[in-house]
Amino acid sequence: MASTYKLKNSKRYRNNWGQLVRSMMGTAVEGPGQGMVRFRIEIAPDGKLANVKELWSTSENASKLAWQAIKSLPPLPPTPTGQPLIFERTISFQPYETGWPPSYTLDCLPDPPAFKNPFAWDGKSPQEQVKHQAPKRAPVDAAQEKCVTDSTADTIEQEEGEMKRQTEIYLWGR
Repeated sequence: MASTYKLKNSKRYRNNWGQLVRSMMGTAVEGPGQGMVRFRIEIAPDGKLANVKELWSTSENASKLAWQAIKSLPPLPPTPTGQPLIFERTISFQPYETGWPPSYTLDCLPDPPAFKNPFAWDGKSPQEQVKHQAPKRAPVDAAQEKCVTDSTADTIEQEEGEMKRQTEIYLWGR
């Protein structure tokens, strides 16, 4: 399912990678062995791990288990876009559920313009007064307005109903 997701940021692929690593780490027990680890991952277009770098960790045990899981990952499917995929992911090794599936509601809309700090200076180039201009957004056409391709909820009430349904089915919190 992850390799079929064709939208711009491969969110489903990235989420499934994190879930796979976490599931291979085993059961977390409350205590000093629990923690979180953040990685920067680069996946080649053919699905092979090109580079994995640990950015930080709150537990040596969680870090060790995450590295063992990453080294024993099964072959991954090719990336959905056919391009290298570079992303950061935090793996939470906690005894309680901490991750929710991402919402894909606005994935097909174009990214908003990046913010450029008018007061930032690199220390080398001549300082110039930058005039602040409101970012111009690309016009949204009618096709992109209703571009939701997954069955995600449109409102908070629908999200809340979905969470309640899952809680009742899986008996969470009991």
